Amino acid sequence: MVDKRKRVTAVFAALADPTRRRILERLAGEGERRVTELARPFRITLPAISRHLRVLEHARLIRRRRRGRTHFIRMNAAGITSAQKWITRYAAFWESRFDDLDDLLEIAQQKEKKD
Repeated sequence: MVDKRKRVTAVFAALADPTRRRILERLAGEGERRVTELARPFRITLPAISRHLRVLEHARLIRRRRRGRTHFIRMNAAGITSAQKWITRYAAFWESRFDDLDDLLEIAQQKEKKD
């Protein structure tokens, strides 16, 4: 259970950064890319991109393969599964809370109409 919590935390931490989200968006749209290709549109250094990629790798959101000195990065769709399960579980809770809130608002509106 602790490992699953750590995985979910790593995914959310990775997704919290806009640069990392943009990297994932590029990979989703363009498929596997060399690190240098991924870095091109960003106005940060290659070492900074590498740090972002390590965070994404730690969260299991990307996979890296090496051919010689060239590193290729691709998305790992399975990496998001732990966070998706967490969100799904708590979404049901929040939906029921919103239903309760709707009921309370409806009661309040009916009282206002009577007054």
